[in-house]
Amino acid sequence: MSAPNARLRVCHLLCFLGLLVLAALLTAPASARADAPDQTFTVQGPDGVAIQAGVWLPDDAASGGERPLVVISHGNGGWYRGHHDTAEALAHAGFIVAALTHSGDNFEDQSRSTLLTARAPQLSALIDHMLAWQGPVRVDPARIGAFGFSAGGFTVTQAVGGQPEARAIPAYCAQHPDHFACRLYAMQPVDPASWRPEARDDRIRAAVIAAPALGFAFTPDSLKSVTIPVQLWQAAEDEILPSPFNVEPIRDGLGRTPDYHRVEGAMHFDFLTPCDARNRLPQPLCASSPGFDRAAFKATFNRDVTRFFVETLGAGAATR
Repeated sequence: MSAPNARLRVCHLLCFLGLLVLAALLTAPASARADAPDQTFTVQGPDGVAIQAGVWLPDDAASGGERPLVVISHGNGGWYRGHHDTAEALAHAGFIVAALTHSGDNFEDQSRSTLLTARAPQLSALIDHMLAWQGPVRVDPARIGAFGFSAGGFTVTQAVGGQPEARAIPAYCAQHPDHFACRLYAMQPVDPASWRPEARDDRIRAAVIAAPALGFAFTPDSLKSVTIPVQLWQAAEDEILPSPFNVEPIRDGLGRTPDYHRVEGAMHFDFLTPCDARNRLPQPLCASSPGFDRAAFKATFNRDVTRFFVETLGAGAATR
């Protein structure tokens, strides 16, 4: 078995069986974890299932006022703290940041890991909750952004107006059965009747999409209707969602040219938090190309993401 294929199969087992190593880490008290948000809560999901979520507050939250909000959607088999370094960077810049654990697609429950259209309505439910949230600062409803990685990139692309076609998946997988997404769909096929392509949330005014899944499934016509600012990231060595099937269809189809970044040497999981004593992820999720410095990349990534949201949404208290 080649090294890339071996990594794919190991990753498949980790993701589909629920990242059991990561689950063991969750027993640590939240107060002892450096990645813990300032508050945790549950959100009533569109299907009535409670969704776990957390919020990171701006450094100057005690001064009150309205602040911009960024919501975060994790990848397959993830959880709401999976991008805490990005959440912290945005909070330091003056944003309220809220992240959720997608029901049916997280480290504990993979029962709907391939029904990706169930995710965007959950993200909208998080926005609903945050608009009514009674915290030390309030959400400015005119300044809401979204960040998504991998399956979360699919989620955000759908939430800003992209409409994915379920029938594109079997056609793609007939040609690429060994690709990661197709391995998942072979184990957990999706009933086309449960696929809901329309989930646009016009409250989202800017979006950052990193290594999106199933880019090939989005219709060009629906992508052309997406005219809000988008920052799009691609790992040049993405072994999970390879080129040119995932990022490129979104990059080329959007109705507004995105702020596009192709990261040479990066692999798929380099968009996760750096792996160190603070973030003890399973080893396959920590693998990077030889010579690639994930920590240095994530520092640059977080600065660029923060810059983008500051430019598109502003930062700090509303002045109107």
